[in-house]
Amino acid sequence: MRRVMVTGGAGFIGSNLVRLLLHERPDWEIVNFDALTYAGNLASLTDVADNPRYHFILGNVADSKAVTAAMEGCWGVLHLAAETHVDRSILDPGPFLRTNVVGTQVMLDAARFHKVERFVQVSTDEVYGSLKANDPAFTETNPLKPNSPYAASKASADLLVRAYVKTYELPAVIPRCSNNYGPFQFPEKLIPLLINNALQDKPIPVYGDGMQVRDWIYVEDHCRALLEVLERGRTGELYNIGGRSEMTNLELVKRVLRELGKPESLISFVKDRPGHDRRYAMDTAKIEREMGWKSAHSFAEALPKTVNWYINNTEWVKSVASGEYLAYYQRQYGDR
Repeated sequence: MRRVMVTGGAGFIGSNLVRLLLHERPDWEIVNFDALTYAGNLASLTDVADNPRYHFILGNVADSKAVTAAMEGCWGVLHLAAETHVDRSILDPGPFLRTNVVGTQVMLDAARFHKVERFVQVSTDEVYGSLKANDPAFTETNPLKPNSPYAASKASADLLVRAYVKTYELPAVIPRCSNNYGPFQFPEKLIPLLINNALQDKPIPVYGDGMQVRDWIYVEDHCRALLEVLERGRTGELYNIGGRSEMTNLELVKRVLRELGKPESLISFVKDRPGHDRRYAMDTAKIEREMGWKSAHSFAEALPKTVNWYINNTEWVKSVASGEYLAYYQRQYGDR
C-alpha cells in the first residue's frame, strides 16, 4: 500500500484532493499534514475522518522535526500547504515567506532524507505576473514575474524546488494552476465571498473597474490533474493547469448573481488593491498532450453545482466565517 502525504489537506484544494485520492486509489494511505490555520478546517473532511486509510497529523511545514516524522514511509508528497491570499500578503508578507519559502525548504529536505519517489510542488499562475488583453496565454516557458508578495513567495518556492532537482536529483515536478472554485473554499476568496454576501443581501466588493481577467477551473478537475502529475509527471518539469474559462471579475460576479436570482445593485466597486494583475490565462497544451488530461467541467456546468453547495451548507460557512475572518473583512473592505 502506497503512503502519500498531502500538506494543507484541511484547506480548500487539499480537502478535495484528499477525498479524491481516497476514492480513486483504494490501495493508498493518505497522510494529511496541516497546521489548521484560519483557512484549514477538519469539518471539510468529516465524511472521511473514520476511513482507516486516512491519517491526520497536526503540524506546521516550517517545523523540520514534525515534517520529517510525518513523512516517514511516504512514497509521494503533494505539497499544497501555503499562505495563498494576495490581500493578506499585502497587509503582512512575513507569514508568506515563512510558510511558502521556508516551509518548502523544510519539505524538500525531509523528502531528500526519506528518499521519496515523487514530490509535487503545487504552484500558481500568479508567479508569471500579468498579461495584456491580447497576449497569448502563459506557457511553461514564460519567465517568472511575480507582482505581489504572495506570488513572489510561490515563485521563490518553485525556484527552490528546481534547485533541489538539479543539485540533489530530487524527483520533483511543479504544476501551476489558475483560479479554483468549488465546495469548501474559505469565504475570503471571490466566489464564496460573493455567494455568502449575496445570500445575505450584503454589498459585494469588486476591486477597481472589475475588468481584471481570470481563468477559472473547478477544483475537482485540478485535483485530477494533480493525481496525473504525481503519477506521470516528468522530473523537473512544469505543467500548467487551467479551465479554459477566462472572464472578467465583473462578468463572474454578474453570473453568480443571476444564478442566485439577486440584483446587480448589490455590486459595490471599491478601491483597487496595490499591484493588481490585470489578466491571467493558462495554456494547458503540455499536460493535455503528455497525460491526456483535460478540464472535465465547464464553468456553466460547475457554477450551479458550486452555488448549490454553499446554499445547502450554510452551517459550514458560518463555522469558518467568524472571529478573525470578520475582523479581516472589515479591515480589508470597510474603508474602501
